[in-house]
Amino acid sequence: MAKNRTIPFGYVMQNGRITANPKEVLAVVTIFSEYLAGKSLSEIAAEMDVPYSVNSKWNKNMIKRIIENEKYLGTPIFPQLISEEIFKAANEKRVKKATSVHEISAELNELRKITVCNECGRRLFRSGGNTRSEKWDCHNSECSRFEYRLMDSMLIGGISAILNAVSENPELIDTDCEISSYSPNGEIILKQNEINKMIDAAESDFDEVKNEIFRLAEMKYQRCTYSDIPQKTGLLKTLFSEKMQSENLDIDFLKSAVKQIKVSHNFAIEAEFINGIKIRNTTERSDENGSLTKCDDNSCKT
Repeated sequence: MAKNRTIPFGYVMQNGRITANPKEVLAVVTIFSEYLAGKSLSEIAAEMDVPYSVNSKWNKNMIKRIIENEKYLGTPIFPQLISEEIFKAANEKRVKKATSVHEISAELNELRKITVCNECGRRLFRSGGNTRSEKWDCHNSECSRFEYRLMDSMLIGGISAILNAVSENPELIDTDCEISSYSPNGEIILKQNEINKMIDAAESDFDEVKNEIFRLAEMKYQRCTYSDIPQKTGLLKTLFSEKMQSENLDIDFLKSAVKQIKVSHNFAIEAEFINGIKIRNTTERSDENGSLTKCDDNSCKT
């Protein structure tokens, strides 16, 4: 099973700091060079010999995300891997090509996989290619269409607002769930009393008592429950501790942290995180300002 990266390709965490990974840096440079030389995203993906992540095979969407990733220009956290001139040339070519063939970005393709209608649970449909007339809607005949037009910027803005809110307030994703729990039922209590009486008896069969004790242990084990939610919450805290607030959507981060996105017909956007916590962002509509997406203490709800 493929493992999602928590740090962009080309970088590695060492001694608490993000530094360049030499092998992956060479791969990143090669991707930009080959793309500017005229090779397609699929051709470049087929030639990659440095793994993207554990058990993960390269595809054209991964190559596209590499070319789009502005972190390679350098930030206070991420060292610069690509010159501004090369990055600009590659992305100008990418935008020009996408406009001519009406490609949908890898970001939007990933969003389509996890975004559903809150009312019926069906996956939302996105129409419009990469044009300005794009629209997200519910095409379930048993449900209903959205009353207003939901655009890419509104959806991405709402999701980014939720992620930024959690980044600023990590306690939003806290849970009270324990790793394991045990609660005896009446049958267990009855069995325990029977064993106590057998032990207190003047004459008791040792083997019989031993067998009953083993049976009681089995009954108790069956009443024990295990949950991986605390571990997932810990992973989320680690991911958000490394995340910077941004209006742009980091699709690799989204795939690692969020299980599903739900959109209501009133445009409320809800993110269900991998530990089961759900946080909603309110999208308000006004005639004067069009659509306004916000996520603050009053609109972000768990």
